[in-house]
Amino acid sequence: MFSEPTDLLLLPALLVIAFFVWGSFASFETLGWWAGWFGDKIYHDNMRGDGAVRTVRPGARSYVIFLSGIGRVSGHTLSFREQEFMRLLAKMAPDTVIIDDIFPYSVNNLALTGQPFFAGLWRWSLNRKRHGPALAGYLINVRNLYQVGIAADKRYGPLYNQAMAEVILDTLLRYQYDPVSATPIFIIGYSGSAQMGVGAITYLRDWVKAPIYFVSLGGIFSSEPGLLAADHVYHLWGDHDKAQLWRYLMIGRWPIAAWSEWNRALRQGKVTIRRMTGMGHTGRGGYIDAKTAGADGRSYAEETAQVIVDIIDAHTPSPEAALARQSG
Repeated sequence: MFSEPTDLLLLPALLVIAFFVWGSFASFETLGWWAGWFGDKIYHDNMRGDGAVRTVRPGARSYVIFLSGIGRVSGHTLSFREQEFMRLLAKMAPDTVIIDDIFPYSVNNLALTGQPFFAGLWRWSLNRKRHGPALAGYLINVRNLYQVGIAADKRYGPLYNQAMAEVILDTLLRYQYDPVSATPIFIIGYSGSAQMGVGAITYLRDWVKAPIYFVSLGGIFSSEPGLLAADHVYHLWGDHDKAQLWRYLMIGRWPIAAWSEWNRALRQGKVTIRRMTGMGHTGRGGYIDAKTAGADGRSYAEETAQVIVDIIDAHTPSPEAALARQSG
């Protein structure tokens, strides 16, 4: 029999062991996709457009792909803040197709609650996330964070990034995007999904003719070839965003790593870093918080949306210029 102090230490030790064992299997989904075990189907949540977001716009001047943070279980967001931010962005960019129904933590866009073996576990965890205890709900965050690590891993990342590029292209086609057009694409990676977004650009670059721009919204990402493949990279980070400390774990983001894609992109002038004063990572005071106001009286969500709209406008041809290009 264990003594009581030993019992108290045993549970944390078992949890730590379970954490690392779980991590050792995190690459299975990516390797299984590459091996063809799951087929080549890309899954869809079949979410309806609301007239603003996920709505086809004939003659759209640009397309925005929004990849969400690590709290999702599917292409459908659970965050009211995120839903409202997407509507705000759509209102401010009325000639842009706003797409937010990609689940970037799955190689084939399959929702966790639709997986063949562990769907029950993820439904249980989702219920805990909604109704408590919240700690059990964080299993979803841990699982998705592991996928961020896989996408950043130089061994598995190229496989994951190719799969994500296929998901993004499939999604663009579903919203009537013409891959041979010059209509620019803007990929917004929020939090951990920034790794998936910038990684996918490496492959997406070969499949579309239009310029591709990457916007990191408080993004967590490593040094990736996609940083050089993108036409330009914008990194928005809040000075209260503690998640940005993750960059110190990524050697390619260190200033001394002169050979890395990140530092090469900086030297080539392909990266613009925008400091978002006063903003944190998520929740109250985060980038998409509509209740906290900045120094100019606008909410953080309005300020962030305006920065993104300015980026879109700076790289989107006017209707007159687009017409002249087509006729020329």
